[in-house]
Amino acid sequence: MVRTSMLEELGQDYIRTARAKGLPERTVVLQTRFAQCDDSVLTLIGLQFGALLAGASSRRTIFSWPGIGRLTVSAISNRDYPLLQGCILAVGLTYVLVNLATDVLYVVVNPRIRS
Repeated sequence: MVRTSMLEELGQDYIRTARAKGLPERTVVLQTRFAQCDDSVLTLIGLQFGALLAGASSRRTIFSWPGIGRLTVSAISNRDYPLLQGCILAVGLTYVLVNLATDVLYVVVNPRIRS
């Protein structure tokens, strides 16, 4: 993901300007281009966390490890709807909080997003 977005940034005008100013190639790569790629990396990390939650739930159920995944499956089997709603609420709230943290990190990494 980082490689693709960095290759995409190669043709931008600000890269040519940085090279024309005489900046070393290492400075151009590490500071100029990599700073522009942070947004896509943060998006990927935020989305992968949701997949991590889903995978952990199924893994805990398959291997009978105690956790929210096993608790959810147990609640489904026992038709314990309030417990099931609580489990789904906990997972959903965690997912929303991770997305909120990702959005806050966008502003920290790239101040141009504030407006």
